[in-house]
Amino acid sequence: MPRTKGAATRVRALAGGGVPALLWRTVLVAALVCGIGLLPWLSRTDPALTVLRARSADRDPDPETLRAIRDDLGLDDGPSALLGRWLGGLLHGDGGTSWVSGSQVLPGVVQALGASLLLMAGALVVAAGVVAAVCARTLRLGARGRLGARRPGGSATAVLAALPEFLVAAVLASVIGVQLGWLPALGWYGPQWMVLPSLALGLPAGAVLGRMLDDLLPGAFGEPWAMAAAARGVPSRCVARQAVRRCVPGLLPNLALFVVGLTGGSVAVEQIFDIPGLGRLTLHAALAQDLPVLQTGTLALVLLAATAGLLARLAARLLIGPALRDGALQSLHRPRPPAPRTLPLLYGGLLAAVIGFGLPREPLALDTLDRLRAPSLEHPFGTDALGRDVLARISHGALTTLGTALAVSAAALAAGLLLGLLPRVSGPLVDTLSAVPPVLAGLLVTGVLGSGTWTPAFAVAVVAWSPLAAHTSSLLRQERATTHLTATRALGAGRWYLLRHELLPAVAPPVARHALLRLPGIALSLAALGFLGLGAQPPSPDWGLLLAENQPYAERAPWAVLFPAAVLALLGALAVTAAGGVRLPRRRTRPAGPAGPPADRVVPAPLRRPDHPDALLTPVSASQTEER
Repeated sequence: MPRTKGAATRVRALAGGGVPALLWRTVLVAALVCGIGLLPWLSRTDPALTVLRARSADRDPDPETLRAIRDDLGLDDGPSALLGRWLGGLLHGDGGTSWVSGSQVLPGVVQALGASLLLMAGALVVAAGVVAAVCARTLRLGARGRLGARRPGGSATAVLAALPEFLVAAVLASVIGVQLGWLPALGWYGPQWMVLPSLALGLPAGAVLGRMLDDLLPGAFGEPWAMAAAARGVPSRCVARQAVRRCVPGLLPNLALFVVGLTGGSVAVEQIFDIPGLGRLTLHAALAQDLPVLQTGTLALVLLAATAGLLARLAARLLIGPALRDGALQSLHRPRPPAPRTLPLLYGGLLAAVIGFGLPREPLALDTLDRLRAPSLEHPFGTDALGRDVLARISHGALTTLGTALAVSAAALAAGLLLGLLPRVSGPLVDTLSAVPPVLAGLLVTGVLGSGTWTPAFAVAVVAWSPLAAHTSSLLRQERATTHLTATRALGAGRWYLLRHELLPAVAPPVARHALLRLPGIALSLAALGFLGLGAQPPSPDWGLLLAENQPYAERAPWAVLFPAAVLALLGALAVTAAGGVRLPRRRTRPAGPAGPPADRVVPAPLRRPDHPDALLTPVSASQTEER
């Protein structure tokens, strides 16, 4: 009996906390499904007309035809009756019938989910290889105690992370698939057909995950166990493996979000490679307002997100569960020396120079005689298909693209930090929102608010905070189990003192660096909405719209695509190198007061052991000294 009770307690802990959390998850899923079911009525469009256009675009929408469609689908009964019938059928294993094709929904969704899961698995294999390449140098130096000689880098990783997935997919399909003929570029018929789309999805995802892991590894190598292992002559391979194991639990929540995002959010890649995946299926269903298909596909993504989150929590508990229970962890986020400012200044100067040089030019001036001109002195970045200057359009589009991306990133960081401090509230919310791809969020927001300048930004902001909240909750859970926090609490520190002086200073800098890493991704999400026609509309010089307009001419005029992509890559390099400068602030020494324990003394600079000149002695805080 006690064993059964303990197992039930562990299950409730993995699920995120008992009956209230389960009810909160149920309410969120029900709200999402009901919101999708109300989409035609919220968007103030006639679902019968939309379905008719999806079935046959050439058919005349006369009143009798529309009335027949309403009677056939039961639209006059209202959204509540339609939702009730769909839920009733779902309880019996019936997802309903597609309003457009007339086929059964559930088999088609299951087949599309299988294709997306297979594509996601291939993308994760590619991402794992990229993560290994990004962290190889840090692992090699850290295992040998030579991290003090490491020079921060990451420019190549930043460029890779900033490349749009749809642009990588288009280049791979046209060059490797069509011109060279090495691999098939269209279709989904076997293992060979998943290589190129897996590369297009896995390269940017692996670059982001690799940068996050590389940010945690120095803290793991600075812990006492790593220095003791190096002093006892433990093979460097074993030390590196244990350091990765120490850091992985902090990344597992975001890995779960990547799993869901690669499954349902790879709409552009599925469109380019003609893959019958779940993201493409839900996009077409949303555009046609095929509610049974859209609701069933979204529910499948929600279940996948819940499963991935549960597995991530289980893996984290298996890796560091005893240390979390006993409060025996060391903080991974220690004071670090100031990062060099040369690279951020260099990348920022280049980006500012490109923008400033193109601002005096006219972005909307048409010249059909100069269509697709190569770069020259008159047009340094060439011209597009309408003869417009590409440099001018990049410069004027930067004002909206960068401004919007910065505003969304700042809002996402604030929301992620605040909600990450409340994991019981934000955990189910993150699992639910992670199942909503930015494209589907764009469709829902556009349907409710209408098309506008800030509609894509609001759609991206709705889902952009969830990875930061998951990262905050994961780091906060580990930071609460550190020995120095236990010692500080034993000295009489209250909850607010611990939050302000211990937890937030340790958690906020890595989450802020994560937010900077996500800045190019947010710009890419806005670009993806523009690529799919849900963002800025012509003749706006938005960067996403530039890529979408010029992508069909990539073979004839590659400069029209490469220069906007290069500016995005430059933004990624600037964000990654600037993220290295976000670090823990040094606190001043101050006397003990009645409101809390003595403040930590100023942490001294790392010292080198005389017997091991390449190994660093990790400085300890006053709370750790008191504990010892």
